[in-house]
Amino acid sequence: MCAESATSDERTHTLLIAPDSFKGTFSAGDVAAMIADGAGPGINADRCPLADGGEGTLDVLLGALGGERIERETHDPLGRPIVAELGLLGGTAIVEVAAASGLCLLAPGELDAEGASSTGTGELISAAVRAGAREILLAAGGSATSDGGLGAIEALGAAGGLRGAQLTVLCDVTTPFELAADLYGPQKGADEAAVGRLTARLHAAAERLPRDPRAMPMGGAAGGLSGGLWAAFGARLVRGAPFVMDAVGFGARLGRAGAVVTGEGRLDAQTLEGKVVWEVARRGRRASVPVHVLAGSCALRAPELEALGVASVREAGTPELLRSAAAEIDVA
Repeated sequence: MCAESATSDERTHTLLIAPDSFKGTFSAGDVAAMIADGAGPGINADRCPLADGGEGTLDVLLGALGGERIERETHDPLGRPIVAELGLLGGTAIVEVAAASGLCLLAPGELDAEGASSTGTGELISAAVRAGAREILLAAGGSATSDGGLGAIEALGAAGGLRGAQLTVLCDVTTPFELAADLYGPQKGADEAAVGRLTARLHAAAERLPRDPRAMPMGGAAGGLSGGLWAAFGARLVRGAPFVMDAVGFGARLGRAGAVVTGEGRLDAQTLEGKVVWEVARRGRRASVPVHVLAGSCALRAPELEALGVASVREAGTPELLRSAAAEIDVA
């Protein structure tokens, strides 16, 4: 059914459930299922899990579009051998930076922003090329690295490069290349002195790369990996949340909905930089469909919440709270 053909009654009774993952707690699919379980009687719950190019992007895209998972040997941020998944959908491969170079692969005591390398991500991209992919979607969020992508560039170059494949990086931030360490280094284990050294290293890398990635929006995703791949291999950089939403048909599904519920683990300043909740809210306002937000916690102040422009915000970080909060949402 096209958005234009949905009847008023169908819209009234359809709740579009479009959350991101609650990082480290629940996948986007899990959150969508919990919210659907709590939706009121007579409500058509349209589950539409989303991602912004970070962890969970592989699950969301394969869940919506089909495809298969394959495992390949690679290396984690500290160079240890691991096995990681990537997705194949026809001639398209889906690779997550977090699968080989992610913070999720390191224990708190292992964080090493200066020593962590994106080599494993380059190896996974090479594995996708060898598997016959003509297009590679690289979800850039969740990295433990700040190496400007030099590890990935070296590994990919040693394996023969992209061999004609198109590389698209799904970016979860708009930060430029040279600010990657300053903004995200501390969460990867860098103190103030280390941030200074990492920033100097990024500037030095920019001067050695075939093109200068500095000042380019989204070039700082995954510790500068996105900018490095743009400079070395002509990668296309796109905002992850809109890309994923378009891929899963969010626009048509929004046209059939009387209300939308979205959410993430924590609402904070990064939410307003184009994350899933921000993008869902923006599209909901444009379509005049009310958007409700469920979050594990909320660090936004009243003016920021007003700028988000949603119908309601509820804190709900457990399955029970997610279900009960969903029951309170009016889809009329």
